[in-house]
Amino acid sequence: MSFLELKGLSKTYNGVVAVAPCNLTVAKGEFVCLLGPSGCGKTTTLQMVAGFAKPTNGSILLGGKDITQVRPSQRGLGIVFQSYALFPHMTVAENVAFGIEMQGVVADERRKRTGSMLELVRLSAMAGRYPRELSGGQRQRVALARALAIQPPVLLLDEPMGALDAKLREEMQIELRTLQHRIGVTTIMVTHDQSEAMTLADRVVLMNKGRIEQVDRPFEMYERPNGRFSSTFLGKANVFQATRRGRNAAVEVLGHQLPVDDDVADGDLEYVVRPEKITFARGEHALVKGRVSARVFLGNHWLYQVETPLGAIQLTHANTGVPEAAEGDTVGLNWLAANARLVARIEGTE
Repeated sequence: MSFLELKGLSKTYNGVVAVAPCNLTVAKGEFVCLLGPSGCGKTTTLQMVAGFAKPTNGSILLGGKDITQVRPSQRGLGIVFQSYALFPHMTVAENVAFGIEMQGVVADERRKRTGSMLELVRLSAMAGRYPRELSGGQRQRVALARALAIQPPVLLLDEPMGALDAKLREEMQIELRTLQHRIGVTTIMVTHDQSEAMTLADRVVLMNKGRIEQVDRPFEMYERPNGRFSSTFLGKANVFQATRRGRNAAVEVLGHQLPVDDDVADGDLEYVVRPEKITFARGEHALVKGRVSARVFLGNHWLYQVETPLGAIQLTHANTGVPEAAEGDTVGLNWLAANARLVARIEGTE
């Protein structure tokens, strides 16, 4: 059953569509990520849920109640911004207690709840410090504690890890997911980071040019993208223009017949295969042959680019201690029919 529901929600600025009419339901306790490039409408959508932006059309329901016209301060939602927006003149404990105080909670309960939140984010020992005395990760945890202290029905996160370095971001992703699981608060997070969305989300809402392209669980969206944008934004993908004349006919790409298990699409299509699904092949077992034009070492794996009659193909291989091929080598490539996908070809795509 849906807990938060967006019904035909849209936003237009001076005739320019920022968010096209969208529908989305979020279950109680679910973690949903709005994912997409800059300008895709994800932040505007979050701002409409928060009440900071007024929808042009549509409605927002929370627990069955229409909150579209309710002021932000009356919605009771917890919000964490990329900048964290901590009060520099207040201590950690005072920052966390601020929202509770605004709710009119009595002093004893306020102290109890503040202490509980600081213990939850492992910052009890720093209750008397000021934001300037904390690391980026610690400031983020203070902002989370402050947002959660008011016991919100929904937690809204706007690029909360954008200011952190790569290593700390990975650590905080795990901490945030563990914290959300423990509390069970319904959470909507905006991010442009694909790995962040896949790490944290129960479901990903992929947006592009103000529209929702696909909504699915991370694994399903990655393995079964519904179009070129989903294929290429959520991870890397090799995409080729293909044709198939008949549902059970072979798929043809530049005169090559390529394998696919998908028998539900035909016509002018795009053929998609992920780099990690491709293997080096020997002799007649190769689907296509080519020359290695680039090889990049990425620590736990190698990234290869191979020039073939189909075009440039990228593939990745786990680092087992010895590279599979060198630049300039002629190699064969292979992949399973089950690992290829067919999606509709959209005019104007390359």
